Amino acid sequence: MNDVTTGVALPGSRQRPALGASRLAGLILFGLLAGAAVIGPDLVGHDPATQSLLDARQGPSAQHLLGTDHLGRDMAARLLSGARLSMGLALLSIISAGIPGTLLGVLAARSGGWTDRLLSAFADAVLALPGLLLVLMLAAIAPGSWWALYVGISLTLWVEYFRYTRQRARVVLRSPQVEASRMLGLGPWLILRRHLVPEIGPGLLTIAAFGAATAVTAVAALGFVSVGIRPPQAEWGVMMTELLPYWREAPWLILQPVAALVLTVLALHLSVGGMRRP
Repeated sequence: MNDVTTGVALPGSRQRPALGASRLAGLILFGLLAGAAVIGPDLVGHDPATQSLLDARQGPSAQHLLGTDHLGRDMAARLLSGARLSMGLALLSIISAGIPGTLLGVLAARSGGWTDRLLSAFADAVLALPGLLLVLMLAAIAPGSWWALYVGISLTLWVEYFRYTRQRARVVLRSPQVEASRMLGLGPWLILRRHLVPEIGPGLLTIAAFGAATAVTAVAALGFVSVGIRPPQAEWGVMMTELLPYWREAPWLILQPVAALVLTVLALHLSVGGMRRP
């Protein structure tokens, strides 16, 4: 009898985790938000930078679906442009951090010796410097530049990929299954694809989801304190700063970028629901 008929997982067998309701809801919500960020700004029909003081602080209408801000700019256009900026920057950051972090982790685990020690020491040195401080230093060098945020966030996130991959790869590459594959003459690339990738893949996706949430939050936080993206660029943190003085007269305005940020982070966290953070 196999592991399906007995209900007992055999050693070395992999079972696909069930897609829970919260995780499904997170994936659907994130898909909707990502789709809106990609195609939404082109469908709204308003320039997020166009001002009209005669239309300032208007409520939702057929012309302006989410109303206008204190300068008469369309809120829907600005929210969607901010979503494109934040999600695009987060995606670019986790790719730039994930690829070298994963490759260096595999290299450290496979080589060992001085290579492992040097890479681990470098990762510990980067980890000793607070990530937010590193981003602030780069943002101070190039105020208002998106690339400074991108580089700072990427340099902060790669360490987590490296540490997780190094730890898991050391166990997998010394397992009896890998030793048997080597005895059968399988090449290193086939071993990595057959044994290592299925073991570290789910964990890397979890790290990527939490990293994207961290990146989106960091961009908004730095924009809110006028360190990151600067006006008139449409960005959620910048919008919060601009709309904060009008929270009594038009509270629905400042709630919109706050809700967009909360929903994005919630969707990313729910999308890995049921999976422990490595």
